[in-house]
Amino acid sequence: METLVVERSGGVVTVTLSRPDKKNALTPTMFRELVEVFTEVENNPDDRVLVLTGAAGDFCSGADLAGLRGDALKYMAIAHEVPRALHALTIPTIAKVDGVAVGAGWNLALGCDLVVATERARFSQIFVRRALSLDFGGSWLLPKLVGIQKAKELAFFGDIISAADAAELGLVTKVVAVEELDPTVDLMAARLVGGPAQAISLTKQLLNASADGGGLEVALRHESHVQANNINGEEAQEAKDAFMEKRDAVFFRPVKV
Repeated sequence: METLVVERSGGVVTVTLSRPDKKNALTPTMFRELVEVFTEVENNPDDRVLVLTGAAGDFCSGADLAGLRGDALKYMAIAHEVPRALHALTIPTIAKVDGVAVGAGWNLALGCDLVVATERARFSQIFVRRALSLDFGGSWLLPKLVGIQKAKELAFFGDIISAADAAELGLVTKVVAVEELDPTVDLMAARLVGGPAQAISLTKQLLNASADGGGLEVALRHESHVQANNINGEEAQEAKDAFMEKRDAVFFRPVKV
């Protein structure tokens, strides 16, 4: 990989955006590599949690448009395969954010299920400052997360907001000190890895489907099918056995190398 560092440990795959000299700005090469990695992760049963982060104290400064030439529509088609592939992941995803997360970079983080940020992290829908509109799924994510009026405020002005303000709006799951970022995310990822993978994955899909619309009746139908699948699965049986035997359930056993 030219622009990413991919590491695996105990069921957690960590993907690091690695263009530190450009604050990890996104390029067409990075678009292609992210899609490749996300697709690979979705098809790898050993990958149970994905952590997305940036190198050298920044998450992502958005798209690097400096070298953009030619068909912008084609460029956007390539770019938007990234949020599409991220959204399609059925395992839990965590954005680990330090420094800047702006423009497409912020929307990449918002596309994850959970966002953990340092106290010094800062965020912006900076597009308007570049005479651009929202992309990377921002026009869909923001209204769902903060409501239409606040989404318009963030998009119209492109103000830089702090991690604390982002958390208050529901755009950050947890704010921690810089030195606590790694251990906090490691603990969250370990808890997810140790949980029932099928139930968590299907719960994620239920919540996404509910947020996408369809109403209570559709949600209830989805829940019926999903829960029946859970009940008949091996992990639910392990949970039942553990309860009966008064022990902790074990859903994941790392392969010894």
